[in-house]
Amino acid sequence: MEPTPTDTSSEVALKIARLVEERGWNQEEFARITRLNRHTVRAILTNPAGAHRLRNATIGACARALGLTVNDLRTLPLDKLLPRMHQGAQPREHDPLRRLFDRATQPELIAWLERNPERARALSGDETDELLALLANGVPSVGVDAFVQRLERRRELVRRVQAIAGTEYVELLEQLVQLLYDKVQPPRERTGA
Repeated sequence: MEPTPTDTSSEVALKIARLVEERGWNQEEFARITRLNRHTVRAILTNPAGAHRLRNATIGACARALGLTVNDLRTLPLDKLLPRMHQGAQPREHDPLRRLFDRATQPELIAWLERNPERARALSGDETDELLALLANGVPSVGVDAFVQRLERRRELVRRVQAIAGTEYVELLEQLVQLLYDKVQPPRERTGA
């Protein structure tokens, strides 16, 4: 028998809230892992029954964080999803932060970490790797804070693009991205005359 969709936002939100609880994540951790706005995460986790219409991008981010497909999250009953939280449990996202603290040898990075623990905690694993790779060759000329600001701006831009991609403006987004992409590509050599 095929699973039937349970595509109401409140039912999906109830599943997400229960699965997040099963993983042992708090609201801040889940917001960081999904890269969703903290207000959105709070609404899903604290009042899932009253959740307004969840955007496809929001459901997709939650499903990815939980190691599920969007289809499974929407269609499978909670009792089928709960065992997956133990089988494919992802390591908690403290690992990138711990790696950053463990490998921080430059005085500028150590001072930045002491001044900005929340910002450091918000860095994803990829962002942490990027920062560590850059610091392996010494402190960047722009400084640690400016480099992290660039990472944060990029993260916010990606979040916004993902939100737009789930709307009727996706074609406009594609056109804009193509224009910018063409602008930054090196000029192609002309063939012929």
